This record gives sequence, structure tokens and C-alpha cells, in this order.
Amino acid sequence: MERTNAWTKYDEKTVADVMRTASDYIAFLNRGKTERECAAQAVEMAKAAGYRDLKDVIREGKALKAGDKVYWLQMNKAVLLFHIGKRPLAEGLNILGAHIDSPRIDLKQNPFYEDTDIAYADTHYYGGIKKYQWVARALSLHGVVVKKDGTSVPVVIGEDESDPVVGISDLLIHLSQEQMVKKASEVIEGEKLDVMLAGMPLSGEEKEPVLKGLLKILKDKYGLEEEDMLSAEIEVVPAEKARDYGLDRSMILGYGHDDRVCAWACLEAQLKLAGTPEYTCATILADKEEIGSVGATGMQAVYFENALAEIMALCGEEGNLALRRALAGSRMLSCDVSAGYDPLFASAFEKKNAAILGRGVCYNKFTGSRGKSGSNDANAEFIGRLRKVMDDHQVFFQTAELGRVDLGGGGTIAYICALYGMEVIDSGVAVLSMHAPQEIINKADLYEAVKAYGAFLQNMGPRN
Repeated sequence: MERTNAWTKYDEKTVADVMRTASDYIAFLNRGKTERECAAQAVEMAKAAGYRDLKDVIREGKALKAGDKVYWLQMNKAVLLFHIGKRPLAEGLNILGAHIDSPRIDLKQNPFYEDTDIAYADTHYYGGIKKYQWVARALSLHGVVVKKDGTSVPVVIGEDESDPVVGISDLLIHLSQEQMVKKASEVIEGEKLDVMLAGMPLSGEEKEPVLKGLLKILKDKYGLEEEDMLSAEIEVVPAEKARDYGLDRSMILGYGHDDRVCAWACLEAQLKLAGTPEYTCATILADKEEIGSVGATGMQAVYFENALAEIMALCGEEGNLALRRALAGSRMLSCDVSAGYDPLFASAFEKKNAAILGRGVCYNKFTGSRGKSGSNDANAEFIGRLRKVMDDHQVFFQTAELGRVDLGGGGTIAYICALYGMEVIDSGVAVLSMHAPQEIINKADLYEAVKAYGAFLQNMGPRN
């Protein structure tokens, strides 16, 4: 059973829509290289679409009704959007959930040191990466430094054409005989992912003059002291911009497709809902998925449940039982990317159950690893209803598993939300070179994801 390549069915107008959608997404991706930057963009887009801050609504004590739109910003790193529907919330919501964190390298809290006339920053990598892919390339610094007085200083260095970039050096090939026989996981060790920041000694300084020069730059440009790094979150990410990929411009090369491609598609679908939906529609843009969905901004935290409880109270549906019914009766797409089939690494896949670029949005009945360990395994009844919605709205979709059965696997936020008893399935865009500093997607799959998520929000009904 082979699925159709979406491009073969597109007319000229649709192709133009696909390209326009991709252009909007590329702009989002280039402005959002961290979870904080993506959250800020999401809030900006939500406000422009008429959403109000739920915290303001709570403070004002105003009731909510069908048609109202609110958002919740969690610690500047996660965002929730709610479009109140006609039906009581206790009958369940239609929910899209994605994550906006991506694999990267973080500066440690006490990062700076000098060695042999070079100033470095110690780092700790975040999420699953192939460490050797992060050396000998242009990197930029993004984040925030919060001073003791509460002042927040944003940091973005390496994105403007006039900015310098930073990076991590590699050993020259001429001296790499020992390095080249190591396993790929050992070619570059985590403690050797230190970022080069400066190389000019500060005039008049004898002890650590290059480090002193670096600290002077931070003081003069940002008003920062070295100790301020104790309350800083600085992320090291690729400096390259996302751009069209392939001579036919059918694909996009960029950092952070996992999972910002699904996050942006969710945003587009949620913010473009027409009229008042039948069931309340919600979008979750979570943090920390790449390290297990932990912490106060990860999906294992209860901020979604808390926000929903607040909304239900403002809608006149207060009470724990009503909240439990709403959560258990909900339908959700856990929107996360899937491993795209790569003919150059065909042995890692089982082809007829792999996600193929260009064949539409992907549904993974289960993820996990090997014997479905750690997986949400979606129920057949839910999938049957979902298939009808997709076909009724002419969405190109495919189903897939994450690689060969015994080879590995991965997880999403699906199993966490399924704990409430709601119906959940993984849905996303196929990606090549996943978790690399530059990943690849097909524009048709992005376009179909937006269509799929919109159709799901507007038309998915409850179980019988």
C-alpha cells in the first residue's frame, strides 16, 4: 500500500500556496533559534490574532464564553493557546501539542577560562546530538542574562551579517590518525565542546589578558559582570539561516525543524480557525521534550491542567470532576517530527512502514524503542475517525514507524497526555538528518501538516 506524492496532485495555485507557506515558516525559524524566541513569536502572533493573556483575564475576574481566545505563557519558554468552543469544556477539547526546544549546546554557569591565549566557554550539550557535527562550523550565541536586580539582558550574537561568530575547533587531518579510528561517539568528547570566544589580549593585563578582554567586551556592550553568568541561559546554536534546499526549491534546510516545523504548523492551524469552533481548540507548545519533558516548562509539569482549570472556572464549569472529564474526553495530535526515509541509509528503515518525504503529514500509531518501550500506542477507533477527517478534507497523509524494530527509536509528549485518558496519536513532518545542526524537510509535508491540523481542530469529534 503506497501513498501518493503530494506534489503530483498540486496545481499551479497550490504550488504557490505551498511556497508561500514555506516562506512564512522560514522567517519564523530564522527568528526562533531558542525556545524563548519561539515562545515570544507565538505570543506576538497570538495577540495579533485577537488572543488575550489568560493571566489578565483571571486578574480582571471576567467570564469567558464561546468564541473567546486566550493564551498562557509559562516562564517565557512554553505557550498554551485556547479558542473557546460552543460545547461545554467537560465534553473534551481538540488539542495540538508540539515542542519548541531543539538539540543544542548550553554554556555552563561558570563558563569562562583562558588557555594558551584563547578565551573559551565551558559547555554542556542539550538533547541527543552527534557531537562531531558541531565542530568546525559557525555558531551563534542566544539567550538571556538576568541580573540580581531582576534586569533581563537579551543576548544574540552571530546572526547579523556584521556580527562575529564563534565556534568549536577540530583537530587537523594531518594529526588525526588516532582520532580517526575512534567510534563516532568518541571522536569529540563532551568536555571538548568548548566554544572559542576571543583571542586578543587586553593591553596592560598580564594575567589571563584574553579573558580580561572578553569580560571587558561583555561589560562595555551588555553591562554584564562575570558573576552575572550564574543566572544566565546562553545557548550555542548554528549561525546559518534556514533556506530553500534542492535545485527545485522543494525542500528546506535549517536548524530546529525538530520540532519547530510542527510547532509552527500548529500555530498556523490554531490562529487561523474561522468562527467559533464546535469544541474548544487548544495548542500546546512545550519545552524540554528533548531531555524527557521534565521541569516546570516540560509536558510532565501540570501547567496545561492548571490553565484549563482556570478557563473552566471562568466559563462556569468549575470543579475537579468537570476538569477530569474534560481531560479524559479530549482528542490530541502529539505533533512531533518523524524519521524520514533516507535511501543512503536504507538498512536503518523498513521501507513500506517509513515516512517518505513529499508524501504528506505522517501519523505514528506508536513510537518508543524496540518492543514499543516508552510509547503511547493509539487506539484503532481514534485512528479510524481521524482517517475520515483527513480524507474528507483531502489531506495527504502517511503512516510510519521510527526505523527498524530492533535498531532504536524515540519518544514524544504523547504518552504524557495519554495518562489523562485522552485519545492521542503522534503526527508530524518527516525529517532527514534529524538532530543535526542542519535538518531537511519537504515543503509539501509542511503544507499538508497545516491542513491536517486545521481539519483536526475544526472537525474531530468525541468517541462514541
